[in-house]
Parts: sequence; structure tokens; C-alpha cells
Amino acid sequence: MLDLSGRVALVTGAGQGVGAGIATVLAEQGATVWVNDLFEDRAEAVAAQVGGKAVPFDVTDLDAVRAGVATVGPVDVLVNNAGIPTAGFPQVDFKDSDPELWRRFVDLNLYGVMNCTHATVSGMCERGWGRVITISSEAGRVGAPIRVSLYGAAKAGAIGLMKHLAHEVGPLGVTCNALALGPMEGVPADPSQNAIPRWGKPRDIGAMTAFLASDEAEWITGQVIPVNGGVIT
Repeated sequence: MLDLSGRVALVTGAGQGVGAGIATVLAEQGATVWVNDLFEDRAEAVAAQVGGKAVPFDVTDLDAVRAGVATVGPVDVLVNNAGIPTAGFPQVDFKDSDPELWRRFVDLNLYGVMNCTHATVSGMCERGWGRVITISSEAGRVGAPIRVSLYGAAKAGAIGLMKHLAHEVGPLGVTCNALALGPMEGVPADPSQNAIPRWGKPRDIGAMTAFLASDEAEWITGQVIPVNGGVIT
């Protein structure tokens, strides 16, 4: 059993779905979990369920992020989970996409990761220990004919940040990794061709996140780890 006792974790976008599952597993392993969500009621509901604390803010607003992190205090484990999934925007060919919609999705899926990471990683480096774990997607790792170029671009950007940041902060005791998720519950996809023929569950992602947050994972950094049920890519 992984022991995260004494660690403080901030999980963004954790008011539902995958984020709530991550918050649950981290709390079960002993971490003090701060549940972030754009909506205060959702953050408070999950925080109550896991015995954690709520800290609502908009990850795309850097000032709000800094204020939220100041409320939390020193963050040992940052989980960048907030984002818009493929089901959250029109799936169209990029040539037919509306440029007016681009910024919203890039702001949340990429700038949200940069904002939260920037607000927390310096403190991790100063203390000599930290974990930055970004929840990404297989769409950010490989191409697919499913008309999600914009989503894939933003997710790939977040992956690139983790890969490069890992080299900057690794000597200071901080690791940076990304998880590339396969088809999850609620996503309109057919998992029947997966090696494990089911949709992913929030606890599946929570388990890998808890491992990467642990001392046991101290030599794993700069990686993109598929958590996908063996999806064919």
C-alpha cells in the first residue's frame, strides 16, 4: 500500500468524474487533499466525501490560481486534471473549426496546466520534493481520425510542458509526468476492441496518480504513461 501520509495534494477539476476519483484514491492513501473546481458546490461536495478541503477557482485565471494556492499553502502533489474532454466541444475537421472557439479550449487544457504548475512548482523545488502529474489524453500522444485536432494540440502542449519541465526541476527533487487516458466512462467511444474491453473508471486513473505521487516513483519523470485499457492506436 502506498503511503502518502503527510503529503498535501491539490487536484484541479476534481468536483466530478476523473478528478473526484483521483481525489478519493489520494485521500485513501493518506494525503491531505484539496479539491479544486470552478463550481464551489461541486468542490465542497467531493471534499466532504473524501475528508478533504475545497478550494474553488478558475484555473485559466492566473491571479485566481495564485490566490487559491496561497489558501492551500505548500503543495507537495499537484494533479492538473481540469480540462474540457473531447465530448465538451464540436468534433469537426480543423479546417472547418471556428477560430472564435479555439482560445477557450486551449486556455483550459494548456494554460490551466501552466498556471497551476507555475504557482506551485517553485515551492516544491525550494522544499526539495514534489510531484506534478498532468492528466492528458491519448489524443495528445497519437493522432486519430476522430476530428479532435484542437483538443489533441492542447493536450500535446501540456505533455510537452511536463517532458521539458522534468529536466529543469528533476535535480531539485521534483518529478513531472503525464497520463494519457483512453476512453473513459461517459465518453462516446466503443471500448470493445481494448485489450480490457471496458471504459476506464475514475479509480483507474486515481491508482496510477497515487503511484506517481509516492516516494516509490521518485525515478520516474518526464514520461507519458498510457492508462487506456490496451486501446488499439
